[in-house]
Amino acid sequence: MPITDPAAFLKELFGAAVAAVSPAVCVPPHLPAPPRGRTLVIGAGKAAAAMAAAVEAHWPADRPLAGVVVTRYGHGAKTQRIRVIEAAHPVPDAASEAAAGDLLAQLSGLATADLVLCLISGGGSALLALPAPGLTLADKQAINRALLKSGANIGEMNCVRKHLSAIKGGRLALAAAPARVVTLAISDVPGDDAFVIASGPTVADPTTREQALAILARYRIDVPAHVRAHLASPRCETPKPGDPRLAGGETRVIATAQQALQAAAAHARSRGVAPLLLGDNIEGESRDIALMHAAIARQIARHGEPIQRPCVILSGGETTVTVRGDGRGGRNAEFLLALAGAMDFPAWALACDTDGIDGTEDNAGAWCGPDIRQQAAARGIDPADYLDRNDGYSFFAALDKLIVTGPTHTNVNDFRAIYLPA
Repeated sequence: MPITDPAAFLKELFGAAVAAVSPAVCVPPHLPAPPRGRTLVIGAGKAAAAMAAAVEAHWPADRPLAGVVVTRYGHGAKTQRIRVIEAAHPVPDAASEAAAGDLLAQLSGLATADLVLCLISGGGSALLALPAPGLTLADKQAINRALLKSGANIGEMNCVRKHLSAIKGGRLALAAAPARVVTLAISDVPGDDAFVIASGPTVADPTTREQALAILARYRIDVPAHVRAHLASPRCETPKPGDPRLAGGETRVIATAQQALQAAAAHARSRGVAPLLLGDNIEGESRDIALMHAAIARQIARHGEPIQRPCVILSGGETTVTVRGDGRGGRNAEFLLALAGAMDFPAWALACDTDGIDGTEDNAGAWCGPDIRQQAAARGIDPADYLDRNDGYSFFAALDKLIVTGPTHTNVNDFRAIYLPA
């Protein structure tokens, strides 16, 4: 059946991608067997509450189950045996600090026959904000804000966060001893490295305090003297790979951007559209990645290479935005705004965050068609001006092209799709 509504088709692809990585789908096949002792569920992230609900739905009713998870405000789910706390993201608040202390308190008095089931997804770094001794929540908030504006990628941000934390970088697993720890993780990071997802609270950390200091220097982030002294001290170092204290733990990455992209590709094929997957771990400045995507789409439109139309270009990963303006941004809106300025070929495009929230706004992302610049001109607005101000949200809001889904209760990061008709 031919595509008669390209915008609706792109939204179908996004829906298929999100559905494929829903906790209801990806949690049950990876649940461990109930232990001889009790089972304690802990967790953090934008998907943590939905993951907890999936555990409850598939855990034997006659086996002990309790615990607490923390998620972003508005991302909660109904649970009966596992308590859900909501806190702030992307900058932690007092509820984030209290929730981290609550999780640690749950781990006292465990035995070797007990199981700690840790449910981790993107956003956990901000949601579990327990400062290391000598640091304050205000210290972490200030550094977090600076990192978010700096253009640092998620791996760099989490390296710094781990070395300022009393709970991240494997420390949560240490607190669970001697119980067995099994971590189920939904990956929102390029490469799907478990030690990066939510700053790896139950995973050995290969990064170092020296790297954390180098990252702060690279992005010219000034920190107070007491924070620099903390990072210079060996006491802030995280447990490393090979640490025998973490030997009994197990981590399963149960949902990834690649799975979401493959689901979207399968849906495209079912509609007679050939998919071209550029990669699940694309990183870089949003506007630069947009120009790369535009160049590939232009090659297809003009020369039929490397794929014939009708086709859809798909990609995932996590772009970054170095904030220079004062607009209402979001990295997906920024990507799409830069792409719109470069689109001199017939195409429709969508860029959304799979968690339903692009940056700190209320939209998942946005979409545009081949007449986007004409529509903008008719409204007297200039895409380049909005891009200079990092104001993709306002641009697409003015043209009624925002995509608002609300929280999706999962998170495998960015989803981008460019459709080129026959």
